[in-house]
Amino acid sequence: MVDVKLENIVKTFDGTTALKGISLHIKHKELFTLLGPSGCGKSTTLRIIAGLDYPDSGHIYFGDEEVTYLPSYQRGAVLVFQNYALWPHMTVFDNVAYGLKIRKVPKEEIKRKVEWALELVKLKGFENRYPTQLSGGQQQRVAIARALVVEPKVLLLDEPLSNLDAKLRLEMRSEIRRIQRELGITVIYVTHDQEEAMAISDRIAVMNVGTVEQVGTPRDIYERPRTEFVASFMGKTNVIPAKVVERNGDKVTVEFESFRLDGLHYTEKSDNVVLVIRPERIKFRPGENTVSLEGTVDLIEYYGFFTEVVGLFGETRIIARAISDKEIANLRPTQPVTFYIDRDDIIVLPKQNL
Repeated sequence: MVDVKLENIVKTFDGTTALKGISLHIKHKELFTLLGPSGCGKSTTLRIIAGLDYPDSGHIYFGDEEVTYLPSYQRGAVLVFQNYALWPHMTVFDNVAYGLKIRKVPKEEIKRKVEWALELVKLKGFENRYPTQLSGGQQQRVAIARALVVEPKVLLLDEPLSNLDAKLRLEMRSEIRRIQRELGITVIYVTHDQEEAMAISDRIAVMNVGTVEQVGTPRDIYERPRTEFVASFMGKTNVIPAKVVERNGDKVTVEFESFRLDGLHYTEKSDNVVLVIRPERIKFRPGENTVSLEGTVDLIEYYGFFTEVVGLFGETRIIARAISDKEIANLRPTQPVTFYIDRDDIIVLPKQNL
């Protein structure tokens, strides 16, 4: 198993730059996710790591070895495709054994390795079935077993759960995490699903139009986004346009609508900003370091384990999330409401042209 390093990778298709100088360092034994919307360049990045495409410029290293222009079969990375790509006329055993057979591995070793791989993905006893006799989740396990049986240095997964229903997605992402930890293998995972990325990853690279906007742990990415795009992309959040009107060192006062909030941390030069506030950070009682916003209730939505209160503050809608019904027992639509937010929970970021 190895570290994977990308240095200033550029890729252009038909005059359009898909990757604009991507640099990443994926650590040994890490489950690293490339996350972003469709067309952001995450699958292109994965294919370049796999050796299925080559960059126009830049360098790729597996450990200390440069593999930028090595063919796929020489670099030790195996890609599991979104559609599984199983051979329909082959049994599960033969599908998993395929890579070993073309490498001319002895029959007894093939048998031993296939049995090991199928036991790893919990498909022992399915050796003689055909892909059409398997569920979507079982087909995905076969595809993963086929990839792992050749003992790759790096396992690459391109939207591996997108064809599964919600229940199977949850089961399979837990299985992928279990297998990765059990083997201690470096895994690079592509998805557009924020929740999936948060649940499965050691670290995440959030991509947008061919660039990496931020790399960090799921907690870092969610709680401390560095750009407006990352903040708005990572789950439901309040992103409020505002203006810096006063500065005092690293503290600023900002205004939006008729509201004025002081004592917020911000060190960038731009005065055109957005305020990023997670709904669960908004409270209905004051605290020591809170600012307050007075408005009216627009909507109350019950989700089971939490309730969302949508407040109107001028023309700005702000969502708060309550875990306890006691906090909001007397609230009704059109009634006055006050939101209290700790200053440390208000992230001030430069306004982007998204």
